[in-house]
Amino acid sequence: MIDEVQVHDLALIHEGTLAPGSGLTVLTGETGAGKTALLSALKLLMGERADASQVRQGEAAATVTGRFFCDARDTEGMVVTRRLGADGRSRVRIDGQIAGVRELASRVSPLIDLCGQHEHQRLLDAASHVDMVDAWAGEPVRRAREEYLLRLREARLAARELERVTEASRTQGSRLEEARFALERIEEIDPKLGEYEELEETLPRAEHAEVLATTAHEASELVSGEGGALDPLNAAIAELARMGSVDARLGEFADALTGAAITLEDVAADLRRYRDEVDFDPEELARAQERFSALKGLLRQFGPKMDDVLKTRDEARELLSLVDDADARVHKAQATLDAAEAELARAAKTLTRRRNEAAPRFCREVGKQMARLEMGRAELVWESKPLPRPRWGEDGPCSCELLYRAGAGLTPRPLRRIASGGELSRVMLACKVVLGEADGVDTLVFDEVDAGVGGATARSLASVLADLARTHQVIVVTHLAQVAVMGTTHYVVRKVDGDVPETRLERVEGEARVHEIARMLSGDASQASLAHAQQMLEGAGTLLG
Repeated sequence: MIDEVQVHDLALIHEGTLAPGSGLTVLTGETGAGKTALLSALKLLMGERADASQVRQGEAAATVTGRFFCDARDTEGMVVTRRLGADGRSRVRIDGQIAGVRELASRVSPLIDLCGQHEHQRLLDAASHVDMVDAWAGEPVRRAREEYLLRLREARLAARELERVTEASRTQGSRLEEARFALERIEEIDPKLGEYEELEETLPRAEHAEVLATTAHEASELVSGEGGALDPLNAAIAELARMGSVDARLGEFADALTGAAITLEDVAADLRRYRDEVDFDPEELARAQERFSALKGLLRQFGPKMDDVLKTRDEARELLSLVDDADARVHKAQATLDAAEAELARAAKTLTRRRNEAAPRFCREVGKQMARLEMGRAELVWESKPLPRPRWGEDGPCSCELLYRAGAGLTPRPLRRIASGGELSRVMLACKVVLGEADGVDTLVFDEVDAGVGGATARSLASVLADLARTHQVIVVTHLAQVAVMGTTHYVVRKVDGDVPETRLERVEGEARVHEIARMLSGDASQASLAHAQQMLEGAGTLLG
């Protein structure tokens, strides 16, 4: 949901703020006033490509900032800013952190549907038709689709396993000999996990055990042995302590040296313990050196790390096992694949049946809304064609599409080939009303949905938009007074002439809104048009409750 959008120096907008309501927000204004600039601002926040020509004339950069709430549980919101320089460089920040355009698109685009005649519309993509029907059908189709996807994954895993064991069973010649040699060589030495690293750490100490013990002993004697460092130190401490009664400072020196003497005694004791703990066993050392050398030999052959050696052993063991027991393993893998394919076929059948039960009902409901929009006997028709097994994908085992039939007796055809821009916008609107809260998008923005509409159709369109606003945040750019009066929030876009023309955005209420509705009705603010506008607003208020 859009909480607020601030625009600076974009196209003709020097500064403008749009704070749409949670229901139906309408944007009105004379042709050429700059309403499309607001839509351009939304597109920039959705991560669409930026063009330096969008920067207001004479300005260094355009900036668009928006605050969005992801769902009803989101209380903090997300603030995104996009800055477009006159030099063509674009910068993005999300909650104050530098981000890329791709991240911007992935986080904001799912929240908004731009439903304009000239947009790349989701309705034209047949792949989206399945998602719409599944969302509307609810739990029965959702469970069937989850089961199908689970079985599809299992079948793919089983097929890969069969391919693996079949390929391994055909292994011959040098590769097989290499595997046998590697396995025999590694198993002969039988390396253990972590063994090489442990020897690498402990062997140098074992190899220099005598020298280490001698060094520790000699150091201990130099510190605490006869004639060692402690003897003159203790003598100095005694002399300083004796004269401390004459000068207290000498007593302080004595105390300091006493601490040093204690430290030296502790170190000497630790050195003696270290000397006593050094274990020198020539036979054990020889065994360790021989073992370390053997392990290093494996590293040279199959390394560079011991993990690589162990991996080579496991792969060789698996390959030889497959070859030795090839027929049984291939038979087992084939049986597993056959069972997985049977389960997949059952799941695919259930999914297809559930969809084909739900889709016609969805089409009938959309048809009712299309009739409200004065589209005559136009309707949607569900087409489901089974696909060959190799083409089964994540969407299911059939090629599915919603086709458009303009009237009874006419051949249904793909929406992208048959529906005009105005018809397509109204079909999208009808679908959105039927989907209701099942639709995954919170905010819908309609541009030119009222193209070529008037009279009774305009009133029906306004009623349908009001219904849609009960489950979505809806923003509509409109030229129809019948639609404008249904808005719970109303903005007027005006163009102000000057050296550099400027587009201004103003929220209107009360008398200002009555005057705008009157302008839309007759182009003036005569008493008759004002009275008519007031009457329409009061009637809309009654309908909206």
